[in-house]
Amino acid sequence: MKLNGGQALIKSLEMEGVEVIFGLPGGAILPVYDPIIDSPIRHILVRHEQGAGHMAEGYAHATGRPGVAMVTSGPGATNIVTPLADAYMDSVPMVCITGQVPSVAIGTDAFQEADITGITQ
Repeated sequence: MKLNGGQALIKSLEMEGVEVIFGLPGGAILPVYDPIIDSPIRHILVRHEQGAGHMAEGYAHATGRPGVAMVTSGPGATNIVTPLADAYMDSVPMVCITGQVPSVAIGTDAFQEADITGITQ
């Protein structure tokens, strides 16, 4: 069966035993949200990206399993930097999945573009 990128990502999370994702949908990450509809993974909708990160961190503390957060590109990604840094400093296992502008638009100041890799290094 041929999978698109969003389907492959969700399938790989299922295979790793991920049971819950904390997130806030946005334009650049929407193709990854579609396969969640048919997935056993629960999605917890948050009101702010920072909340998704802190919830994923709390989930990891409470369960001992990696917490997973998913947000869109640009401001969505920068809003999750604080909980990501907190998890890093406390050695809390957390996975943060963000959207990104199309490859051809990187470096062009595209809508909601941010150098999230550079910001989080």
